[in-house]
Amino acid sequence: MDMHTIKRDGTLVPFDAAKIRAAIAAAFLKDASGNIRPGANANSARIREQSRALTGQVVEAITRRAFDGTVSIETIQDLVELALMRAGEHQVARDYVLFRQARAAERERQAARAKPEAPVRLLNALGEAIPLDMHRLAERITAACSQVDGYALDTTPVLESITKLLYDQMPAKDLTKALIMATRPLIEMNYRYSFVAARFLLDQIREEAVGRELSQAEMESEYPSYFAEYLHKGVEIGRLDPRLLEFDLETIGRAIQADRDWKFQYQGLQILYDRYLIHDNGRRIELPQAMWMRVAMGLALNEIDREKMAVEFYQVLSTFRFVCSTPTLFNAGTTHPQLSSCFLTTVPDDLDGIFDAVKENALLSKYSGGLGNDWTPVRALGSYIKGTNGKSQGVVPFLKVVNDTAVAVNQGGKRKGAVCAYLETWHLDIEEFLELRKNTGDDRRRTHDMNTANWIPDLFMERVEANADWTLFSPNEVPDLHDLTGEAFKRRYEHYERQADEGALENFKRIPAVELWRKMLTMLFETGHPWITFKDPCNIRNPQQHVGVVHSSNLCTEITLNSSEDETAVCNLGSVNILAHLEPNPVIQESGDECFREDWPKDQLRTEMTREEALRHIDKEALGTTINTAMRMLDNVIDINFYPTKKARNANMRHRAVGLGIMGFADALHRLNIPMDCEAAVTFADVSQEVVSFFAINSSFILSRERGSYSSFHGSTWSRGLLPVDTLNHLRAQRTDASLIPDTGCALDPMMWEEMRKLVASGMRNSNVMAIAPTATISNIVGVSQGIDPIYQNLYVKSNLSGEFTVTDSQLVQALERLDLWDAVMVNDLKYFDGSLANIDRVPAYLKRLYATAFEIDPKWLVKMAAVRQKWVDQSQSLNLYMAEPSGRKIDELYRVAWKSGLKTTYYLRALGATSAEKSTVERRTLNKVASSVSAPKACLLDDPTCEACQ
Repeated sequence: MDMHTIKRDGTLVPFDAAKIRAAIAAAFLKDASGNIRPGANANSARIREQSRALTGQVVEAITRRAFDGTVSIETIQDLVELALMRAGEHQVARDYVLFRQARAAERERQAARAKPEAPVRLLNALGEAIPLDMHRLAERITAACSQVDGYALDTTPVLESITKLLYDQMPAKDLTKALIMATRPLIEMNYRYSFVAARFLLDQIREEAVGRELSQAEMESEYPSYFAEYLHKGVEIGRLDPRLLEFDLETIGRAIQADRDWKFQYQGLQILYDRYLIHDNGRRIELPQAMWMRVAMGLALNEIDREKMAVEFYQVLSTFRFVCSTPTLFNAGTTHPQLSSCFLTTVPDDLDGIFDAVKENALLSKYSGGLGNDWTPVRALGSYIKGTNGKSQGVVPFLKVVNDTAVAVNQGGKRKGAVCAYLETWHLDIEEFLELRKNTGDDRRRTHDMNTANWIPDLFMERVEANADWTLFSPNEVPDLHDLTGEAFKRRYEHYERQADEGALENFKRIPAVELWRKMLTMLFETGHPWITFKDPCNIRNPQQHVGVVHSSNLCTEITLNSSEDETAVCNLGSVNILAHLEPNPVIQESGDECFREDWPKDQLRTEMTREEALRHIDKEALGTTINTAMRMLDNVIDINFYPTKKARNANMRHRAVGLGIMGFADALHRLNIPMDCEAAVTFADVSQEVVSFFAINSSFILSRERGSYSSFHGSTWSRGLLPVDTLNHLRAQRTDASLIPDTGCALDPMMWEEMRKLVASGMRNSNVMAIAPTATISNIVGVSQGIDPIYQNLYVKSNLSGEFTVTDSQLVQALERLDLWDAVMVNDLKYFDGSLANIDRVPAYLKRLYATAFEIDPKWLVKMAAVRQKWVDQSQSLNLYMAEPSGRKIDELYRVAWKSGLKTTYYLRALGATSAEKSTVERRTLNKVASSVSAPKACLLDDPTCEACQ
């Protein structure tokens, strides 16, 4: 087939590989400025050989791509750049990129000089062509570029970019969209343009919601009247609760702060626009501050002084100090206020019960709940069924039904339904359960759309450590194992093993524990499932062990609540933004009245830190205020909530569990110059969680004084004056080797904790108060790092249901700007190296360590931080683990350490692939994506690839 090259003017010319070889040779000979490289002439023979070899690679790639026999100039240049990068010629590739950019800019300048200025007219709603007011357009751009990080951004790039997108008789409604499109490509070079793009999107939302174009200054006075109209409209169309109209709307309206709409970055506001803001047949009627106030009012409906509490709630939400979980943001103040995040069910061993559980999944999923199902009671494959005189097909066929139900009930189109099935390690179906997510085998026994998790008793891990055998049973023959934990479980399990040996049990299987453990880890590596969670730590440290057993966790492994055939456990979540509660320059008290301010040098890392030093970096007063308000909001959810099932309502009203979490942890470490792979990070994780724990417990106690304790309080560990940190000793007493379980030391005054023990013995409003969720979506909304995760990449393109977004670490950009290192070459280097600084020579070593990405951090540090956090948390935490060079030995060691450290649960294991996909240049906007063999971490399948199960 004859090949042709498509020139930039669209004409075809015969393809000529010699021109590619000449271009590559020129790249080796000359730098981006056209100067001969030192020593280039002396290496002409080597350059010719390299050029010939690389040309062959480019031609081969072109041949694979050119299905119709044509290839564009731009594609050829992309492939040349890629070939240079793959050959390790990074400097040559960088110069080649800059040369291309310079040539492109020159072509644009020439085209602009040759093109006569033509007036642009916009078509209004009546179809009339009206001249575009360029002066007004410039004013809009100037306004949007003002007050970003305390100064005004350069408007020239936006003006130049929008000019290319304008055309005569362009629909007027598309002008704002064009401004957004013009600004988005600028974000990768300067993250601050993300605020500018958000402000243009805000203009679009205002036009939809208010019906006309309004400036930020005009909104200051317009918000109160708009808000009242919005509420009436929302009630009229049946979306908002009519009780919202009973508030003093004048007082509420005055409290709204219009300037907080400018706190959003583009990604966060786009997510709100697509999925959170209330609309009427596709037209948004809700502005961002109206959303925060709607949520606040919805959570204050039962308050005595509703206006006061609604304003207090609004202040916390709209300043991004605390954010409720996604179901609460979706539904608070609406006619269907399903506000809870997570539901945990136990499936009984009978057909009616099994399909009731499937129905319950559908009802709970309909209104945005993430589900965890305990399937351990269901009898195993081959077990006798007395009613039919037949044999059971086991758990797996029913899980296929659950999988398809989750797909079918997609939460109103806002996000996919999601469920996680848990099975205990002694269940006879465990080996087939491990293979549910495989892409091979009988597809009728595969669940490609749901999550799975192992529920592992300590006895199994002890058998693994001892290289001993493990026995699998069918639960219909050993029914009490499901409800037993710790030493009681061990005694009964060994009793059943003896019975099996004596022939008293029909269905059992004995295998080496290590063999089963190895298969668990192999499937975890190959398919991402089942996750590794630990039964005994969840129950030994369970505040509610007097009224039940924790049989599973939830969709994201942070909830550890009792469930049974009679109770569906419910948890209500929200997360505190740790970054927003740091003391920027903490005052350090010395002897006497003398004090000074600590300014840690920007070019030095903090790898060691005492608990006292860590405590000084936390604004305890602000954090306490935020948590007091947050806990009241979470407690209000329980009474206001719409419950799809009676079992969920009964459990929630009886136990009143909530889960206060954190987000922005990685950002906080960056702010404090603490890398994640050091003892200072572990200390800060310990102390920050201690402070959160203290205020969360204290807030629940205060609420109990006002509203009474939860009904199952008596007999709980709280009622015995035991705090979460105290139950760590209970776990230590159960372990033969407790050396990796953290100490119970504290940073706060021990007398404060002693007083707290006395207080909680008299009452608590909530059975559980803390759980650290993934926070993927709400973190994106407020612009901070997710939960407790490390930074995934310092620059990448994130894809979700709202589109694709260039994401850069703003603190890193600022650090590089201070060193005069942030430029187009750095952007391209970050793209080529998948957002990592490690291989960029000119970046100082201290920055490489501080901004190490998830796969550059030894995962054992993540486990250590999780372990010290866990001592303060009464539930659990969504802990993703990352491994750059996985091996069976490393994975085995990591998860044994996690168990020995006292962790209750783990979440995804992220493994880095050996190869990366093709990169592309800054110039080609349609291909301007950072790709790698590993996608951005997703916490569940609820909104692939962004976790939204709980947050």
